[in-house]
Amino acid sequence: MSTPFDDIRDLFADLPAPCHDSALAVRRRDAELTKPPGSLGRLEEIVEWLAAWQGHAEPRIERPLVAVFAGNHGVTAKGVSAFPAAVTRQMLDNFTAGGAAINQICKAHGIGLKVFELALDHPTRDFTEAPAMEEREAAGTLVYGMEAVDGGIDLLAPGEMGIGNTSSAAAIYAALYGGPAARWTGRGTGLDDEGLARKNAVIDAALAFHAGHLSDPLEILRRLGGREIAGMMGAILAARRNRVPVLLDGYVACAAAALLHAMNADAISHCLAGHVSAEGAHRDVLERLGKKPLLDLGMRLGEGSGAALAIGLVKAALACHSGMATFSSAGVSGKDA
Repeated sequence: MSTPFDDIRDLFADLPAPCHDSALAVRRRDAELTKPPGSLGRLEEIVEWLAAWQGHAEPRIERPLVAVFAGNHGVTAKGVSAFPAAVTRQMLDNFTAGGAAINQICKAHGIGLKVFELALDHPTRDFTEAPAMEEREAAGTLVYGMEAVDGGIDLLAPGEMGIGNTSSAAAIYAALYGGPAARWTGRGTGLDDEGLARKNAVIDAALAFHAGHLSDPLEILRRLGGREIAGMMGAILAARRNRVPVLLDGYVACAAAALLHAMNADAISHCLAGHVSAEGAHRDVLERLGKKPLLDLGMRLGEGSGAALAIGLVKAALACHSGMATFSSAGVSGKDA
């Protein structure tokens, strides 16, 4: 008899591969554009990436989406955050009113924004005393997150909101890559030295409590993760299955990507890192995932904000590729003329 996690593992079968013919078509057009070869640097690579994963020789960005998943964490009762759990819902109200940073970034770059509220009135369990989620709950939330790619979107940036979720992400990284917690944690929403020490102690206690059960990434998710991390895992996986390229956000969002990567290193091949966060050891995480960030702005906000800014960069890369004249159409002499 299959379990909920067995059903999740089945989703990793027959993942679509990149379309190399589409990437080659982009490379050939790039060679004809009115610029020296390679002069746009990573912008050229970005368009090849879009083409390969969308499966189109002429890639497009018409319906980009930032999908923000919001959840609350029982471990906040241990004092791991500078803000109370009530702030999660208050920030969702702020998103709805258009008052958050992510609203402004999406508006500036013509990006859709959708918020997924994940049982905020029922926080996950305190992971120092019990698994954060039951298996069915974790699997169900992951599947729910797959809905983020509905509606014909062509570029996805998963984001998150949840007081206490940097503690969950740090615990996941320590479980995947080895502790202690202090190697991975940051100050989250603004912890002082005493608060940071408390956060590290709480995470180390959780790792000890769950020792012997952390060899399976899905078990790590349910024991140490949050609903927003499960939701982002589902969104990233569904994007792969539907040939939607993904821009990863920061420290917490990459915990979802890291769990997928631990299950199957190819599962996040369709992802680029939108930015490197100033939170915790995010740079180290990206190196382990084999991702070079597009932006390094010292940000650590979450909300999908860094990835949303990177969407603007991706749009610019595509505009250059699609709209720039070729040497022949512009009447410009080529290199060998």
